[in-house]
Amino acid sequence: MPRSGPKKLFSPRACGIGGALLAGGLLAGLVVAGGGAADGAGRAPAAADGLPHTSVEVSSGGCGRGWRHARPGTQVFDLHNTSDVAAEVYLKSPRTGALYGEVEGVGPGTTRQLRVRLGGGTYAFMCLPDDADAVTGPTVRIRGGTGGPAAAPVTEHDLIPPALDYQKWVGRGLDELVGRTGQLRDAVARGDLAGARHAWLPAHLTYERLGAAYGTFGDADRKINGTGAGLPRGDRDPGFSGFHRLEYGLWHGESAGTLRAPAAALAADVRRLREYWAQARMEPADLGLRAHEILENTLQFELTGRTDYGSGSNLATARANLDGTRAVLSRLRPLLVSRYPGLPALERELDRAQDLLDGFRRGGRWTAPDQLDRSRRERTDALLGDLVERLASVATLCDARRTV
Repeated sequence: MPRSGPKKLFSPRACGIGGALLAGGLLAGLVVAGGGAADGAGRAPAAADGLPHTSVEVSSGGCGRGWRHARPGTQVFDLHNTSDVAAEVYLKSPRTGALYGEVEGVGPGTTRQLRVRLGGGTYAFMCLPDDADAVTGPTVRIRGGTGGPAAAPVTEHDLIPPALDYQKWVGRGLDELVGRTGQLRDAVARGDLAGARHAWLPAHLTYERLGAAYGTFGDADRKINGTGAGLPRGDRDPGFSGFHRLEYGLWHGESAGTLRAPAAALAADVRRLREYWAQARMEPADLGLRAHEILENTLQFELTGRTDYGSGSNLATARANLDGTRAVLSRLRPLLVSRYPGLPALERELDRAQDLLDGFRRGGRWTAPDQLDRSRRERTDALLGDLVERLASVATLCDARRTV
């Protein structure tokens, strides 16, 4: 699975699937819309949705400007980015940090809508431009009315224990990976290509389960699990290395002599990664985002077969990615139980996805994505896509930057 590193390669929001939506209405759904024209007081007339609209500026110098006439009840904020960089926007309590809504990816010059239900209390918009510090706008007080639910903030301090525990889990996974890549190297070295094909998938899946750590792996990930994409000669480039280089050779008739050097290099790179990991430190604030990105990349690369170099094992990889997602969520669960009412539904969907993917394995062989009929493909895409949407809420709740 190609890695996103610190930036997401694919986002359901960017692709129009929808916004971060916490089950039970905890975070408002996000809709791409132009918004109505505001009056001189910053109020827009009720739009076709029948709700009052307020135009609010998104920028480092004017975050939250325009919201001058507060009102209780359900309403829509038309968030207009007047800056030259994209930004995330959060509506929060300046006193407690509780989160009422968020919109990601408000591009320069564009308007996005945030629908919320607000009651008595104090509120402020926080703008987080790309590659810049967060800016909190003026505090607005609302009197009366019943508000919607809010998410208690997760701080970076809250995330340190689960991040440390996850890091130890990754260390144990790397120990297993060293053993499995050693078996793969040895099979190639003795010319046993059938044995090497048998050893390749367990080794590769062991790596794929470590998904939330890829951003910390740095350049090692490219060496171990990169593809030929972007290389001058593609799959024939001397820089093409790692699992997919061996996959290509093992399933395209290359000789053991040709594959000995790539197999030895993979085993050596994995050993070096294990040594590096003993001193590495994950960024705790990234943990929730990584849980989201694992299945984002699964949708983009595994379910499309874009990373198939001959083994037809993308659905096995998707199943390993699901294990990797669970490994993160199990450590975040104590923080999510009281903050995310959609957690039980998310866990049920994970179980459904696991049952579905397990059904693609018969007699030790996995169905390739291009062998799925239309019904099974659509069901798989829909189920994994739904999980990505639900995990977007986890990423939002665990984004410690918004507690600034």
